[in-house]
Amino acid sequence: MTDAKWERIRGSLRYGQVVRGTVVAVPRPGAIGVFVDIGRGVGGFVDVLLLPERAEHWPAEGTITDFEVWWADRRQQIRLKPCDQRYVREDFADFVARVRPGWPADIGRPVRDGGPVTAQELASLLDRQECREV
Repeated sequence: MTDAKWERIRGSLRYGQVVRGTVVAVPRPGAIGVFVDIGRGVGGFVDVLLLPERAEHWPAEGTITDFEVWWADRRQQIRLKPCDQRYVREDFADFVARVRPGWPADIGRPVRDGGPVTAQELASLLDRQECREV
């Protein structure tokens, strides 16, 4: 896939966007994660960190379920989070608070690389910082 095509696909994604997918591979249960076909011409992947500790609680190959877009960067892979709570780590809320505390605010925003912050984003960050200091 060309970088330009990937940027178009990634540009159409939003954090928290729900997509239906089929688990196509669980290469090392309990160690890596699961690969998901979401029908977008690019692979989906659920990282082991988002899945239950016990691999027998992971979705099996062939499982069709909904996933949320969790991340997408330059690697040409859409990182996903299962919507079905049976397939999410038991302490997900605590995990998000520690690892990605801004997740609720990201939901609905375009997926983008860390790259340079836009002038509007910088102004918003500065406004929030000023509000905390008052």
